[in-house]
Amino acid sequence: MRFLELKEKEVINCKDCKRLGYVADIEFDCNTGKVLAIIVPEVGKLFSCFGAGAEYYIRYCDIVKIGPDIVLVDLEPCDICKACEKGKP
Repeated sequence: MRFLELKEKEVINCKDCKRLGYVADIEFDCNTGKVLAIIVPEVGKLFSCFGAGAEYYIRYCDIVKIGPDIVLVDLEPCDICKACEKGKP
């Protein structure tokens, strides 16, 4: 899968069925090439640059399934708030 294909997918939390937004960026390890996390701007943040708000930092191990249209993640609601406040858990 290419990054541009991943950016078109909406991220949904399995625990509370909350729509988190769309993938805006990924973080990867330069040495291994492995994806460490996906970054999703909080709803209302345009192009992850404009507007107030934080980003959801979702570790790769928290991704349950990447489907044709959505990315399912398994996060506790309190973990989502922590990621949003700090930028990273």
